[in-house]
Amino acid sequence: MLREASVALGRASFAVAVLPFRRAIAIGAIPLDQARDDSSIHDIRWAVEAAAPRLPWRTMCIEQGIAMQRLLRRRGIDARLRYGARPDEGAAGLKAHVWLTVGDEIVIGEAEAAGFAELAVFPDR
Repeated sequence: MLREASVALGRASFAVAVLPFRRAIAIGAIPLDQARDDSSIHDIRWAVEAAAPRLPWRTMCIEQGIAMQRLLRRRGIDARLRYGARPDEGAAGLKAHVWLTVGDEIVIGEAEAAGFAELAVFPDR
């Protein structure tokens, strides 16, 4: 599971670094597999969160969300990537955050999601 999470994080990091936003986000929004495996949500979250700080590059919420979404959707779990923003208190700009949901439950990125206005959901249907 750690190896699979590491590969997914690498793919997501590469996509975020070199592709336009919409194409990078699409890396995680793959079609749902027919077989649903709910028991893997906790295991995949653990693997992504365990692998992320051990990689030789920094992974942010967007890479972790894309990676986890891809892994869940491959298992038939309808994970939705949510992109939000809020005013940045220390600067004259915006701060962005990505979190992942399955149904109404936030499965990764929940600690920071409060206070962010949702701007987009991927996939949108």
